[in-house]
Amino acid sequence: MQTGNDFNAYTPKEMAQKAVKVGVAKANLGAGPMFLLAVLAGAFIALGACFFVTAITGIPAALVGPGRVLGGLAFCLGLILVVVGGAELFTGNILILMAFLSKKVTLGRLLRNWAIVYVGNLVGSLLIAALVYYAWQWKMGEFSVGAMAYCLAGKKMSMPFVTAFCSGVLCNVLVCLAVWLCYSARSTADKILAIIFPITAFVALGFEHSVANMYCIPYGMALARTGEFLSSPAAAEATGKFSPSIFTLHNFIVGNLLPVTLGNIVGGGLLVGVVYWFAYLGGKTEESVPDYVVVREDARIEA
Repeated sequence: MQTGNDFNAYTPKEMAQKAVKVGVAKANLGAGPMFLLAVLAGAFIALGACFFVTAITGIPAALVGPGRVLGGLAFCLGLILVVVGGAELFTGNILILMAFLSKKVTLGRLLRNWAIVYVGNLVGSLLIAALVYYAWQWKMGEFSVGAMAYCLAGKKMSMPFVTAFCSGVLCNVLVCLAVWLCYSARSTADKILAIIFPITAFVALGFEHSVANMYCIPYGMALARTGEFLSSPAAAEATGKFSPSIFTLHNFIVGNLLPVTLGNIVGGGLLVGVVYWFAYLGGKTEESVPDYVVVREDARIEA
């Protein structure tokens, strides 16, 4: 029987306690299920990124602000699928740090989760990039969708290391805040509403998400080696801005993925996880989650 309290959001302190318990469940997942769920998360984020590129294609410069907001709303698809559908996303799993600080998870278990999930996210992202490429989605709008994807990847590949790092920090502050807000939710609708504004904001502001880049940059790299695309009128302006020669594996891994990943860890771990752990758990490691804070035993739906 439900009471009135069953419809109220969890308090921030209850959210912190729930985050610790969810972190324990995530860290203790078997390697096989963890990897499979990570592949799904990479695929989900890639689909959100693909939707984003299509949504902003053709928007004139005068409407770039509203266009980015529209694209951000489209990208929300990715995290909604991760949270509601159930998957393991590296950027969200940075919050397992709260369970580590509470001495509920060992450093080895924390790093094991991050490593397996990161690789799984990469596999899922690359799989969707290949499928979208061979589906000729880049030919839409007389190659205009491909030109937008190419420019997006080129911009990411051209960022200085410090810029990419700082952008990664800001991105995962917002992503982890979205996940954090989901811990207050009692229903699927609550979770979706909690996701929309932080995720739309990070995308509209142009911040860097490591898992999204695992899709965007390899997709751009494929286009940079596709003669049919490069010879199209839509590609002429894009290649004038970003030479195909910059689309190298070194620029992808060292120039973008490394600083963005480090920034994501700092932004989500230090500026969200550590701050909320200290503020609401006060350094206590033994406080348990109240009985009325229901956390599913496998906890895989909690991003």
